[in-house]
Amino acid sequence: MTSPIKDTILSQLAAVPAGKSIDPMSVAKAIEPERWQRLLGHVRTNAIELAREGGIVILRHNKPVNPEQFRGVYRLRLRMEGDPTSFEDAAEGGEG
Repeated sequence: MTSPIKDTILSQLAAVPAGKSIDPMSVAKAIEPERWQRLLGHVRTNAIELAREGGIVILRHNKPVNPEQFRGVYRLRLRMEGDPTSFEDAAEGGEG
């Protein structure tokens, strides 16, 4: 089941070159240009759902992050080969 927010996220990501990311603010502004700020929480929730499904990754400092644990400013990108699909290793300090 999709929502207008998920559809907007996916259509904006389809329009950028491979490996490029989008700002969640652009998604909110595309849906509600006048009152986009009130949509930011919904954009975040939908982005987390898409990341859980494996379609996109959430980036902080241009690195994929665990969709369950990130905070602060983030960007969205389509999943690419080599992106982590699980974050247990990262939570334990990475590879030893």
